[in-house]
Amino acid sequence: MPGETAAPCRHPGAPPSDIIDLVAAAVKSLASNAEFLQTKGLTPQDFELALPAAIQRLRGSAAAGNSDRRSFLTSIFSHMVDVGAIAGFEVPQYGDDTVYRLHVNGLGSVAIIQKGCPDGAHSSVAWTAPEWADETYLWWLCDSLQYEPGEHVAKGVNRLRNRFFSAEYADAVDGVIFHNATCGTALRPCPKIGRSVEINDRMVPPPCIWVMPERATGTDFNWDGARRRRFPAVLLSAFNIDAEEASIYTGFVGFLKAARGTRTTISSRYGPGASTTYRSDPR
Repeated sequence: MPGETAAPCRHPGAPPSDIIDLVAAAVKSLASNAEFLQTKGLTPQDFELALPAAIQRLRGSAAAGNSDRRSFLTSIFSHMVDVGAIAGFEVPQYGDDTVYRLHVNGLGSVAIIQKGCPDGAHSSVAWTAPEWADETYLWWLCDSLQYEPGEHVAKGVNRLRNRFFSAEYADAVDGVIFHNATCGTALRPCPKIGRSVEINDRMVPPPCIWVMPERATGTDFNWDGARRRRFPAVLLSAFNIDAEEASIYTGFVGFLKAARGTRTTISSRYGPGASTTYRSDPR
């Protein structure tokens, strides 16, 4: 599938699209099964009218809520404090944009903008890099199995690319992170599981991190992954990955402008000699 090589992991238990289509058809067919619906206290008209709202409710109960995502992130930041990777952090107030301020000795303030699945416009485009931040990152906490992780990342990066080249925006992020409580479980096995650390009684693998290009003039924007940021090594140090190893666990995003259009490269690194790359066609 397009984009799946943007990340090193897969969803082995995710149902294929043809099975999803069959399940959707089966659910719709219930509307004509008046005898069955009657045993549930429904008429066919009741079923058809309430079906969209019922599906929405099921989706809401199955998806991780914002409080769950906050809890996961703060558990990681608390672990980073415990092991001395950061000096401390500030949690956003209720109702504010979900931006955490991490205090890093020798670096300054790092902004972590909490977002959901990156294929949504809100999670990829609707953000502002704080003026106080020395480095800023989008952290995508996505438990959806609708797409493979790499496809989610590729969709988010494509939206970020449009924002990156838009004259409407003056700010940019230094990198993106894809990681949530699903990572390292049977639903999303992680090839970095051997570098996991225990956080709140569960083993958590290191996050996937990509350094983004810097906004500048020219045609080559981090296409070769030469840009360096300091926070990825800080984050990885909390997973017992030292500074010398950090580069082999840090990926990058690059853009290349040419006559035929702009291309995107997303390169993931997840250990010695282990990498996977996705490149888009010009557009």
